[in-house]
Amino acid sequence: MAAQDPLSNPGDGLLDPEAGSVDDLAKLHQEHARRASALQRAIGHVTAAIARPPFAVGLVVVAAAWALAAALDRRGFQSPTFAWLELAATVTALITAVLILVTQRRDDELAERRAQLNLQLALLGDRRSAKIIALLEELRRDAPELRNRFDAESHALATPADPQKVLHAIEARERQGPG
Repeated sequence: MAAQDPLSNPGDGLLDPEAGSVDDLAKLHQEHARRASALQRAIGHVTAAIARPPFAVGLVVVAAAWALAAALDRRGFQSPTFAWLELAATVTALITAVLILVTQRRDDELAERRAQLNLQLALLGDRRSAKIIALLEELRRDAPELRNRFDAESHALATPADPQKVLHAIEARERQGPG
């Protein structure tokens, strides 16, 4: 029997740190779902049903049948039934648009939370990297067997990036345009 890696999770083949990341992401989604009101969940279900191909096919079949019935009527397309079809299509389009907007807004909230989490993790990673570089530089200065020299790049990288300065630099370059 082969020895099992102590960092692996036997259930899914992921290493413990990977499984922890997957669990954290699942918790983020569960929290987002938990915070949804009953109305938001209902609208999400309706929007999901509308977004499926059978709904689109059903709408086309109903509209075609209604138009055919109106065409076979002696009064033709001037009959009230065709006007009712137009009204039904307009109301359906309006309701569908509102449902999509409500659902999209809710999905955008989750995307914004993910983006914030991603930014926080990136900033934390930058600070950790800067600390590691600073500690390595300190080790190099303190170790008698290593030559003590100044490394400008290591010195610059030992300081975490200032997000505001980086943002302003990006905006300034965007205003300058290409070239």
